[in-house]
Amino acid sequence: MPQKKALIAMSGGVDSSVAAYLTQQAGFDCIGVTMRLYDNLPDEGCDSRTCCSLEDVEDARSVARRLGMPFYAFNFKEDFREKVIEKFIHCYECGLTPNPCIECNRHLKFDHLLRRGMELGCDCVVTGHYAQIKQDEQTGRYILYKAADFSKDQSYVLYSLTQEQLAHTLFPLGDMEKSAVRELAEKNGLINADKPDSQDICFVPNGDYVKVIEEYTSKTYPKGNFVDTSGNVLGQHQGIIRYTVGQRKGLGVALGKPAYVGSKNVETNEVTLCSDEELYSKSVLAKDFNWVAFPTADETFCCKARIRYRHVEQPATVFVYDGTVRITFDEPQRAATSGQSVVLYDGDTVLGGGIII
Repeated sequence: MPQKKALIAMSGGVDSSVAAYLTQQAGFDCIGVTMRLYDNLPDEGCDSRTCCSLEDVEDARSVARRLGMPFYAFNFKEDFREKVIEKFIHCYECGLTPNPCIECNRHLKFDHLLRRGMELGCDCVVTGHYAQIKQDEQTGRYILYKAADFSKDQSYVLYSLTQEQLAHTLFPLGDMEKSAVRELAEKNGLINADKPDSQDICFVPNGDYVKVIEEYTSKTYPKGNFVDTSGNVLGQHQGIIRYTVGQRKGLGVALGKPAYVGSKNVETNEVTLCSDEELYSKSVLAKDFNWVAFPTADETFCCKARIRYRHVEQPATVFVYDGTVRITFDEPQRAATSGQSVVLYDGDTVLGGGIII
């Protein structure tokens, strides 16, 4: 049987580097690749919380060289600009709060990169994500599961993977603890064994997404009114893209009591402020649903649901309609936000997910 060939997505971090090492040890003929996705903004350096393209490419290249595998940098900047950055900006301009990592996974890592790998004769794409993929022996369907290390689990941002993508993807770190990953990197002399994890959005240095949007669009977003739930004017906001549901800090209004962003109205350019209690709701409606664990879902079923990356999934009842899915929680949940994703779980199994509208 010919040796299987794997395309390793290497970000320059410790996780993808150890994933490359483990895939090689498993007997695959490996090719290391880094995706060049964006250029740093003018006058922006990089810090330990986000990735800096030139440094990360060199770190990935160094690891590939140590492992004795060929290494390439693929230029996906145009695709990333169109599918991720511009969609990110459009969502904020429409009053939504996007998750660009989900879009990057959907369009770049597991679409463009996978197709490039197939063109090179690779059997699969390998990444350093913390999640697990297993094939159901009875149905043959590929199922996505949480990682063994729940503190690092990334299944939430992977719900959009199709059966074709799951069938040709490997997550070697899915059954490992993060501490064991760093130990393995150090033991094998990988340059990034102690490199801090990325935490911010890759194209948003220091988390300042407003600056990125304003520099990218060359727009100044107009000020408008803060209003209460009755429409009374409370003050002036500094541009609607600066606010997201649940936000308390940086509002710049003194009301004598805590106030939070409850909703945004792009048409009137108003931001509604409310109390913490008013942020809670029992239901969310979602579109663009991708079912992972089964081809189609029952009209009604019970499971648990997560409405943001760091949200602990909660018991809910799911109602499946034609084109949309409503998730009604047993208990009200705080600050459900349009533009974010809701992901459904049965224990460690990812059932599916979609975009909150």
